[in-house]
Amino acid sequence: MIRSLVSMVLALYMSAATVAANAEISTLDRTSHGYGQGLEVDENNRPTGAALFNDQYGCYDCYAMLDSDKEIYLTFDQGYENGYTAPILDTLKEKNAKAVFFLTGDYAERNEELVKRMIDEGHIIGNHGMKHASLPKLSPDEAKKEIMTLHDLVKEKYGYEMTYFRPPCGEYSEQSMAVCQSLGYKTLLWSFAYADWDVNNQPEKTAAFERVSGAAHGGGIYLLHSVSATNAEILPQVIDSFREQGFEIALPKI
Repeated sequence: MIRSLVSMVLALYMSAATVAANAEISTLDRTSHGYGQGLEVDENNRPTGAALFNDQYGCYDCYAMLDSDKEIYLTFDQGYENGYTAPILDTLKEKNAKAVFFLTGDYAERNEELVKRMIDEGHIIGNHGMKHASLPKLSPDEAKKEIMTLHDLVKEKYGYEMTYFRPPCGEYSEQSMAVCQSLGYKTLLWSFAYADWDVNNQPEKTAAFERVSGAAHGGGIYLLHSVSATNAEILPQVIDSFREQGFEIALPKI
């Protein structure tokens, strides 16, 4: 009897806490922002825009760069499959390097073999939204559904529980970041990105390598797209260059 009463009180308390948290989130700013790290860097080649973002939004477990002098984090957005993910995985395996792959719902549903390979080879799977929807345009309940529908799909299909989120198109609001945090997610943006996503206008390989390797910085979160033929081709050189500059390819530990 006493145990039942205690359970009932705890359930009521948790329910009240959830209602209060949801009410607080609903009051937060929904203004949509498009993230970009900017061009300015400090004396350690770290983008000042990424550092400012961390200062402003780290309270919501949102990070554009991590606190490390020696580690670089490779991340790939997986919107659709273009035939280059397997070669990218081959390179990562050959180079003994790990990466984060942010999946959309469509990718998770259609590419079972590749997703299983990512997991089996020790990479991190991240949440990029079930429908790649812009979270600031959604209500808190809609945003939760966008995140958790994919979360549950991946957990059921692959036995894997995701903990990192990347906002589609880099669009965020104070409210959307708070929603992600309330679901137990850490949000990862980036401190390096370049125009690699247009399959019909791929960067020239030598110039791309120089740009990617020349931007190396401690704590750098690299946003790359797996649809890019250029990325697949230059990745071995990029990893070698990072290591020659004294950096390690690592997985985030936040």
